[in-house]
Amino acid sequence: MMHKAAAVLAFGLLLSPLAAQAAEQTVVLDVHHAGCVLCGPIVQSTLEHVKGVRAVHVTQPNGNADVTATVTFDAAQASPATLIKATTDHGYPAELATVASKS
Repeated sequence: MMHKAAAVLAFGLLLSPLAAQAAEQTVVLDVHHAGCVLCGPIVQSTLEHVKGVRAVHVTQPNGNADVTATVTFDAAQASPATLIKATTDHGYPAELATVASKS
């Protein structure tokens, strides 16, 4: 009986990294009103402090007042809505970036 319990426990431990990885998601946000030199770092810091966020990369691709934030997070702890609320609450309204479809 103890061998079966040990086998089940070992199998569960082998699968746990796969389950954790399956919950990881990456989204791209368009963040508005972030044209100043400090805005990008503020947006990045704001997103990094959201529980479950693993990585944030902020760029200003077109040189105007918007930045793009690529955020990788644990979907069990955060969601795109949580990320958008965090930036919006700090004065930087955001939305999911639209991706052009390939024809």
